[in-house]
Amino acid sequence: MSTVDITVTVNGRAQTRAVEPRLLLVEFLRETLGFTGTHVGCDSCQCGACVVHVDGKSVKSCAMLAVQADGRDVTTIEGLADGDELHPVQVAFREQHALQCGFCTPGMIMSAVDLLNRDPEPDEAAIRLWLNGNLCRCTGYQNIIRAVEAAGVAMRAADNA
Repeated sequence: MSTVDITVTVNGRAQTRAVEPRLLLVEFLRETLGFTGTHVGCDSCQCGACVVHVDGKSVKSCAMLAVQADGRDVTTIEGLADGDELHPVQVAFREQHALQCGFCTPGMIMSAVDLLNRDPEPDEAAIRLWLNGNLCRCTGYQNIIRAVEAAGVAMRAADNA
Protein backbone atom coordinates (compact mmCIF):
# COMPACT_ATOMS: atom_id res chain seq x y z
CA MET A 1 0.00 0.00 0.00
CA SER A 2 1.22 3.50 -0.75
CA THR A 3 2.08 5.96 2.00
CA VAL A 4 1.45 9.65 2.52
CA ASP A 5 3.85 12.05 4.21
CA ILE A 6 2.26 13.97 7.07
CA THR A 7 3.55 16.47 9.58
CA VAL A 8 1.67 16.67 12.86
CA THR A 9 2.69 18.79 15.82
CA VAL A 10 2.31 16.50 18.83
CA ASN A 11 2.79 17.96 22.30
CA GLY A 12 4.61 20.94 20.79
CA ARG A 13 7.01 19.01 18.53
CA ALA A 14 6.61 18.60 14.78
CA GLN A 15 6.54 14.94 13.76
CA THR A 16 6.93 14.05 10.08
CA ARG A 17 6.23 10.48 9.04
CA ALA A 18 5.14 8.44 6.05
CA VAL A 19 1.87 6.72 6.95
CA GLU A 20 -0.67 4.52 5.25
CA PRO A 21 -3.80 6.56 4.44
CA ARG A 22 -5.97 4.19 6.51
CA LEU A 23 -3.88 4.54 9.73
CA LEU A 24 -5.96 5.82 12.64
CA LEU A 25 -4.70 8.77 14.65
CA VAL A 26 -4.71 6.64 17.82
CA GLU A 27 -2.48 4.06 16.12
CA PHE A 28 -0.17 6.81 14.83
CA LEU A 29 0.17 8.28 18.32
CA ARG A 30 0.66 4.97 20.12
CA GLU A 31 2.50 2.75 17.65
CA THR A 32 4.40 5.21 15.48
CA LEU A 33 5.23 7.94 18.01
CA GLY A 34 5.09 5.98 21.29
CA PHE A 35 2.52 8.14 23.10
CA THR A 36 0.87 5.22 24.87
CA GLY A 37 -1.13 7.33 27.33
CA THR A 38 -3.79 7.50 24.63
CA HIS A 39 -5.66 4.24 25.11
CA VAL A 40 -7.64 2.04 22.74
CA GLY A 41 -10.63 0.78 24.66
CA CYS A 42 -13.35 -0.24 22.27
CA ASP A 43 -12.32 0.23 18.63
CA SER A 44 -15.79 1.62 17.95
CA CYS A 45 -15.74 5.24 19.19
CA GLN A 46 -17.87 4.41 22.22
CA CYS A 47 -15.63 4.59 25.30
CA GLY A 48 -13.57 7.81 25.07
CA ALA A 49 -10.30 6.26 26.29
CA CYS A 50 -8.61 7.59 23.14
CA VAL A 51 -9.54 11.28 23.53
CA VAL A 52 -6.84 13.76 22.57
CA HIS A 53 -6.97 17.43 21.62
CA VAL A 54 -6.71 18.41 17.98
CA ASP A 55 -6.27 22.15 17.60
CA GLY A 56 -7.42 22.51 21.20
CA LYS A 57 -10.67 20.53 20.91
CA SER A 58 -11.32 17.04 22.23
CA VAL A 59 -11.45 14.34 19.57
CA LYS A 60 -11.79 10.57 19.75
CA SER A 61 -8.57 9.58 18.03
CA CYS A 62 -9.96 6.16 17.06
CA ALA A 63 -12.43 7.98 14.80
CA MET A 64 -9.87 10.15 12.98
CA LEU A 65 -7.29 9.16 10.42
CA ALA A 66 -3.70 10.25 10.93
CA VAL A 67 -3.76 11.97 7.52
CA GLN A 68 -6.61 14.16 8.78
CA ALA A 69 -4.24 15.48 11.46
CA ASP A 70 -1.69 16.62 8.86
CA GLY A 71 -0.71 20.22 9.62
CA ARG A 72 -2.62 20.24 12.90
CA ASP A 73 -1.68 20.49 16.56
CA VAL A 74 -2.34 17.40 18.69
CA THR A 75 -2.04 17.24 22.47
CA THR A 76 -2.01 13.91 24.26
CA ILE A 77 -2.15 13.27 28.00
CA GLU A 78 1.66 13.23 27.96
CA GLY A 79 1.69 16.84 26.74
CA LEU A 80 -0.85 18.22 29.20
CA ALA A 81 1.49 18.85 32.13
CA ASP A 82 3.94 21.75 32.06
CA GLY A 83 7.17 19.94 32.78
CA ASP A 84 6.84 18.50 36.29
CA GLU A 85 3.79 20.66 37.04
CA LEU A 86 0.58 18.74 36.46
CA HIS A 87 -2.40 20.41 34.81
CA PRO A 88 -5.08 21.40 37.37
CA VAL A 89 -7.39 18.69 36.03
CA GLN A 90 -4.69 16.06 36.58
CA VAL A 91 -4.17 17.34 40.12
CA ALA A 92 -7.91 17.30 40.82
CA PHE A 93 -8.29 13.73 39.54
CA ARG A 94 -5.54 12.65 41.92
CA GLU A 95 -6.84 14.63 44.90
CA GLN A 96 -10.49 13.62 44.39
CA HIS A 97 -9.62 9.94 43.86
CA ALA A 98 -11.28 10.09 40.45
CA LEU A 99 -9.60 6.97 39.15
CA GLN A 100 -9.13 3.36 40.03
CA CYS A 101 -7.65 1.24 37.27
CA GLY A 102 -6.70 4.38 35.33
CA PHE A 103 -7.56 3.04 31.89
CA CYS A 104 -10.20 5.68 31.12
CA THR A 105 -8.38 8.45 32.99
CA PRO A 106 -6.38 10.00 30.11
CA GLY A 107 -9.49 10.34 27.95
CA MET A 108 -11.56 11.63 30.87
CA ILE A 109 -8.94 14.23 31.71
CA MET A 110 -8.56 15.39 28.11
CA SER A 111 -12.35 15.70 27.76
CA ALA A 112 -12.61 17.57 31.07
CA VAL A 113 -9.89 20.04 30.06
CA ASP A 114 -11.77 20.83 26.85
CA LEU A 115 -15.01 21.30 28.79
CA LEU A 116 -13.38 23.67 31.30
CA ASN A 117 -11.73 25.64 28.51
CA ARG A 118 -15.16 26.14 26.92
CA ASP A 119 -17.17 26.54 30.16
CA PRO A 120 -15.04 27.53 33.18
CA GLU A 121 -17.90 26.93 35.63
CA PRO A 122 -20.03 24.00 34.48
CA ASP A 123 -22.67 22.60 36.78
CA GLU A 124 -22.97 18.88 37.50
CA ALA A 125 -25.51 18.35 34.72
CA ALA A 126 -23.20 20.00 32.16
CA ILE A 127 -20.25 17.90 33.31
CA ARG A 128 -22.27 14.69 33.11
CA LEU A 129 -23.53 15.59 29.64
CA TRP A 130 -20.04 16.49 28.39
CA LEU A 131 -18.50 13.28 29.72
CA ASN A 132 -21.34 11.17 28.34
CA GLY A 133 -19.03 9.77 25.65
CA ASN A 134 -16.41 8.64 28.18
CA LEU A 135 -16.98 5.33 29.93
CA CYS A 136 -15.53 4.28 33.27
CA ARG A 137 -16.11 0.81 34.62
CA CYS A 138 -14.58 1.40 38.06
CA THR A 139 -15.36 4.67 39.83
CA GLY A 140 -19.07 5.22 39.49
CA TYR A 141 -18.41 8.76 38.18
CA GLN A 142 -19.12 10.73 41.37
CA ASN A 143 -15.45 11.37 42.10
CA ILE A 144 -14.88 12.24 38.45
CA ILE A 145 -17.61 14.88 38.67
CA ARG A 146 -16.07 16.24 41.88
CA ALA A 147 -12.64 16.34 40.22
CA VAL A 148 -13.93 18.36 37.27
CA GLU A 149 -15.68 20.77 39.64
CA ALA A 150 -12.52 21.12 41.78
CA ALA A 151 -10.37 21.65 38.68
CA GLY A 152 -12.73 24.37 37.51
CA VAL A 153 -12.36 26.17 40.85
CA ALA A 154 -8.57 25.86 40.69
CA MET A 155 -8.39 27.07 37.10
CA ARG A 156 -10.63 30.07 37.82
CA ALA A 157 -8.52 30.95 40.87
CA ALA A 158 -5.34 30.76 38.79
CA ASP A 159 -6.91 32.99 36.11
CA ASN A 160 -7.89 35.55 38.77
CA ALA A 161 -4.47 35.54 40.48
